[in-house]
Amino acid sequence: MMIQCPRITIAGISGDAGKTVVSVGLSRLLFRKGYKVIPFKKGPDYIDMSWLSMGAGHPCYNLDLFLMSKEKVLFSFGLNTQQADIALLEGNRGIYDGMDVEGSVSTAEVAKLLFSPVILLVDCSKVTRTVAALVLGCQMLDPNVPIRGVILNRLGSPRHEDIIRKSIEHYSQLPVVGAIPRLKNITFPGRHLGLVPPQEHPEAQRAIDNAAEMVGKYLDIDTLWGIARQAPALKISSKFKVRSSKLQIPPIPPLQKGGEGGLRIGVIKDSAFQFYYPENIEALKRAGAEILEFSALTEDSLPSIHALYIGGGFPETHAPALAANEKLKHSIKKAALEGLPIYAECGGLMYLAEKLLWKGKEYPLAGIFPIVIGVSEKPKGHGYTILEVDAPNPFFRMGQILHGHEFHYSHIIDMCEKDGIYFAFKMKKGQGIKNHMDGLCYKNVLATYTHLHALGTKEWAEGILTVALAYKEQGHLQKAL
Repeated sequence: MMIQCPRITIAGISGDAGKTVVSVGLSRLLFRKGYKVIPFKKGPDYIDMSWLSMGAGHPCYNLDLFLMSKEKVLFSFGLNTQQADIALLEGNRGIYDGMDVEGSVSTAEVAKLLFSPVILLVDCSKVTRTVAALVLGCQMLDPNVPIRGVILNRLGSPRHEDIIRKSIEHYSQLPVVGAIPRLKNITFPGRHLGLVPPQEHPEAQRAIDNAAEMVGKYLDIDTLWGIARQAPALKISSKFKVRSSKLQIPPIPPLQKGGEGGLRIGVIKDSAFQFYYPENIEALKRAGAEILEFSALTEDSLPSIHALYIGGGFPETHAPALAANEKLKHSIKKAALEGLPIYAECGGLMYLAEKLLWKGKEYPLAGIFPIVIGVSEKPKGHGYTILEVDAPNPFFRMGQILHGHEFHYSHIIDMCEKDGIYFAFKMKKGQGIKNHMDGLCYKNVLATYTHLHALGTKEWAEGILTVALAYKEQGHLQKAL
């Protein structure tokens, strides 16, 4: 299958170069012009993904060579760009940054895999002609990376721009397709984990519109569009079937009989719990499950479901409201005691704790696990993870190796021993919950700091749906109270 879609990758010389503002602004500008923009984020990030989704008016998808194979990255890109006018990929950190000397999981490797033209974004603060050396070095480090243009950011004056522009065009023969001065009002607000999610930003739309106006003023959109159109056709593996001109993801074999069985999966989704990969929800839907989204901030009981999925987020910033919702907490705990399958990630783990300490106050939460959670000013776990499943649990087979990522400032302050509660995962890479263990289990509940991506870990959806199906076939349905 050949995919012909204009595409472009916004990559940086370093982190904090302004990639997100430019990528979100460009997505919104093209969306305003009537184009169907499909955004992608290189790496496991959720927050940049949320801003890109809002800017483009379309879900953003993560592409990550640690979490998924090259084949799955290609497949995801091909699947999601079938009807796109343009695909826009935002890189992370510096273009060649990765886990090893080869940069095997870097933005550069994803751009090469997708034959995506790269636009380098350079922070020009306190530097002039040296920018040309940085750009030339990026070209020479791997000539197979399709670097096609440069955007200059945080310029101090027209003279500053002129020197850098002429130096780049002279030494690298690349066009400068944008020159952005230092601007005070074109930023997205930050917090301890990076950007504030747009769901929590009262003027997110205005911030995105400001970014779009900046992009329209300082970038050469026509040249960028021309570069995007130069991207060659992309071949997708023929093993993925094509029906009605759309790629179809193969069904999940163990769950075919349950696909039409009316499985109902609850998903807590609100400004406290907002970190979900779209592919994870889609994987559950593809198997035939009905997804019921509800808020832990406003709903007072569980919907009628066969399993519950609680993603990541910032429960600490919503601690008063979450703690005050006694009826929902009671509903979830009662369901857990009765065997409802519950899968919780990071923020979801925090919500299932006995207590959360935040800014000197104590907040009682769902109380499924006898743990007290605190929040530090510095990361307690940050980066890719490798897990070995070394204890029986509801969702994964013993001996499985899982690739994921963790990024949390919360940590266990106190943990009481209690019968039936144990860890399912041993960390081969990463921090986990405690003593390099992760995956806290109780009955059919599993809570972990590690986030898993359904495209890279097919067992994730299989596990949730298998347990939900068993729960259903036993005659259970967690009914709304």
